[in-house]
Amino acid sequence: MTTKSAKELVAAANAEIETLAADAAVKLMNDANVVFVDVRDGDERRKAGALQGAVHVSRGILEFHADPTSPMHNKALGGGKRLLLYCASGGRSALAAQTLKSMGITNVAHVAGGFPALQAAGGKIEPIT
Repeated sequence: MTTKSAKELVAAANAEIETLAADAAVKLMNDANVVFVDVRDGDERRKAGALQGAVHVSRGILEFHADPTSPMHNKALGGGKRLLLYCASGGRSALAAQTLKSMGITNVAHVAGGFPALQAAGGKIEPIT
């Protein structure tokens, strides 16, 4: 029997992390101190595109890419830049931001509404092949 639902886990994550509205996030797209991190799966990105310049790190392997001692470490997730995470709706990115925070990465937030909200707010989208 499940003791906590996915909805409850996302709500708990949202209570612990910073959430940005999509319009505020889009204004940061050209900020050199901000890295957008797309935590959606590859198929989702190929179907819908991605925010221009976003780093792709699937939610399922995020911890390995964030860990500087891991052979899979992605340097884009280090260096003290602000990480803004997004997914398809805001659930996975909230959980991912909570995970990064628990790993000691404190300059992290997620985007409410995910990719569709970023797109609606005027975020530049690029096709993924």
